[in-house]
Amino acid sequence: MRHYNAFIREDLVVGAYKVGLLTGQTFAVKDVFHVKGHVCSVGNPDWLRTHEAASQTATSIQRLLENGASLTGMTITDELMYSLNGENYHYRTPVNPEVPECIPGGSSSGSAVAVAGNLVDFALGTDTGGSVRIPSSYCGIYGIRPTHGAVPIEGVIPLASSFDTVGWMTRDSKTLLDVGRVLLPAEASNEKFKRFMFVKDAWDLIDDESKEVFSPLFSRFERLSGESSWMEISEEGLLEWMNVFRILQGIEIWNTHGEWIRKENPLFGPDIGSRFEWASTLSDNNQELLLRERMKNHLIALLGEDGLFILPTTPGKAPLLNLSGEQIELRRQQTLQLSCIAGLAGLPQVTIPMRNIDGSPIGLSIIAGPHQDLRLIEWIEEHKALFQQEQIKNS
Repeated sequence: MRHYNAFIREDLVVGAYKVGLLTGQTFAVKDVFHVKGHVCSVGNPDWLRTHEAASQTATSIQRLLENGASLTGMTITDELMYSLNGENYHYRTPVNPEVPECIPGGSSSGSAVAVAGNLVDFALGTDTGGSVRIPSSYCGIYGIRPTHGAVPIEGVIPLASSFDTVGWMTRDSKTLLDVGRVLLPAEASNEKFKRFMFVKDAWDLIDDESKEVFSPLFSRFERLSGESSWMEISEEGLLEWMNVFRILQGIEIWNTHGEWIRKENPLFGPDIGSRFEWASTLSDNNQELLLRERMKNHLIALLGEDGLFILPTTPGKAPLLNLSGEQIELRRQQTLQLSCIAGLAGLPQVTIPMRNIDGSPIGLSIIAGPHQDLRLIEWIEEHKALFQQEQIKNS
């Protein structure tokens, strides 16, 4: 239990190249990031068997090493990153340090567990459909999905390229910001965030316990800003947005990995196998592409330079381990309705750790306009007291 089964390789260690902003910090990386001389498994033994060692280290890892951080382990992922649960059929499920009877969330499960378990200072993951945000929420830590393309993805095994991002997880907002200052490009805008928009169609999806915890926050945001509002962002409904996301993602996933799957016939866990089987039936559809573009433009226009969306990261706390396939799929669809918003528009989203009534972790999310990542993290660091629940109770 000491290391919570977070790592697929604890002995993968690379010392810092130079002194820098992150000197003294240790980090782990998801088992999809290339490290020179190492073979990734992407959570599946057949992938490990059929691929060669990397000839170069991923650009994002190199940036961290050049700024003083040290790599101290490769973490477990869901098979080929195609899940939000964190339960790996082959390598066992990483143990959620906060609620061991519950799933850790995926697919960056091991990275979230390594951070939550205080095994490293921060960890890299990838986020295509929520794979940094969901495990961060379930394990009680900070996590960011950056603007699509903001962090270099060279040297990272792809899933669905128009959605894939490199994200990271930390236990505190200061470290989240420090890593961002290394990985993210500088931003020119000095615009202040002044408009806070509570996404009604997202808040309608969460359970009653979570609503009770989050409700005191609303008045705090309202006092912070001269302009806060409740709005529905999805004319078609978030269920339709989620379907557009799933179809477009599934098409890209099969285009990326279908040839390898047909050739090698790998052994997948049941849920992953059925997901790939479904993806194989999809064909390119311009209607979904047009819908995605319309959704993206709509969200960017709503946010502008000074707006933030406020929404829950997940429908509630982490589900129990070993739920049935039907239960897992229902929760996946509910969760994707929340996580697809930033994914469809390529927007930066940070999840902030909070506590449910019973003390288990839940996450509050904030979404900003494209390429406002650093401003968003700086804002969260500046206003971190806003999210401290003891102060909320007494305010």
